[in-house]
Amino acid sequence: MSLAVGIDVAKQTHWAAIKSGEAGQVVASHAVDNTPQAIAELIAEIRVAEAGHGPATVGIDILGGIAALAEAMLLAEGLRVVHVPGLAVNRARRATTGGEHKSDPKDAAVIADQVRLRRDLRTVEPAREIDVELRLLAGRRSEIVADQTRRAQRIRDLLVSIFPGLERAVDVTGKAGLHLLTRYVTPAEIRRAGKARLTAHQRRAGRVKDTTIDALASAATAAAQAQRITVPAEAVAASLIRSLAGEALAGRDQLAAIDKQIAEVLTRHPDAALIRSLPGMGATLTAEFLALTGGTSRFTDGDHLAAAAGLAPVLKQSGKIRYLQRATAGDKALKRVFYQSAFIATSCDPASRTYYRRKRAEGKTHHQAVLALARRRVNVLHAMLRNQTPYNAVHVSTAA
Repeated sequence: MSLAVGIDVAKQTHWAAIKSGEAGQVVASHAVDNTPQAIAELIAEIRVAEAGHGPATVGIDILGGIAALAEAMLLAEGLRVVHVPGLAVNRARRATTGGEHKSDPKDAAVIADQVRLRRDLRTVEPAREIDVELRLLAGRRSEIVADQTRRAQRIRDLLVSIFPGLERAVDVTGKAGLHLLTRYVTPAEIRRAGKARLTAHQRRAGRVKDTTIDALASAATAAAQAQRITVPAEAVAASLIRSLAGEALAGRDQLAAIDKQIAEVLTRHPDAALIRSLPGMGATLTAEFLALTGGTSRFTDGDHLAAAAGLAPVLKQSGKIRYLQRATAGDKALKRVFYQSAFIATSCDPASRTYYRRKRAEGKTHHQAVLALARRRVNVLHAMLRNQTPYNAVHVSTAA
């Protein structure tokens, strides 16, 4: 006998469904506030139900974030917790009567049924403090990068609408270009300032090469001489560009500060040095990998890790037809980490470059060859962490 518990996680109020493991009979189904007291009462209810139905397994559809409190309390109590992905819940619900109608009680019941019927759900382990630190820092870094990308695109859109020549001359992601745009934006402003003032203004940015400053000042003054007309609403657009450029410069400082924090945490992480020995896995990608996985302890082998990242081919079979196709599921962020590191490795690691060229010679496209290399590197990284040994080029170069 056993007990299956499904918790549909929400920001303020979770919904818990408790079912008997054999018959699937509903033992309890009710809302649970996202507070320590309410979660403690749910745990006590589960313990009471275990007396009549056997040991409980608790399924949750979200890890961390809004589920962090419940997850920590359930694990601290010694309950077995498994992760039921949201996509699996959605598809399982649609297979039920009236499956298109979503509700918290229904999803909680579906999660409990998944726990009751499936044996391949990954067990949730207690998160280490250092892994949570990396998760938070990596998440914040991703937010800053997204904000910087949005600002850069907006600056380009505004600049090309009033001064296309300067938009072509300025790198709106670089320090020199952004510093220039905090003061000089319109053709008239640049003509009045002249090359000498533009150069002096850029030097105040600090740590910019003289060649970069001179090239930008020359290109900006030439563009200003070529455009003599004033575009409607030029002053408003220029004001917005100055503001966005200032925000982008502040974003660069924020990014540098967060990277420094990540580097400091990695020096304390027991697995960071091993992971960084794999070519292509710099500080940022190492931090993202650890933030997403917490290491490889919950993956029994490289194949399971590859499946979680969506890098393992999927078998399709119907009658006499049998073929493999690229997976569409998996953690897209984890897949990006492996793909990007593999792409970098093709230019800095001879063994990876040889493997990549072999796949190209077999007729694979660039993208397919990098994916094949990424898939191989999943096994290599898992073996490195399992055996606690640094990267050995033979692992990749002798791969099939």
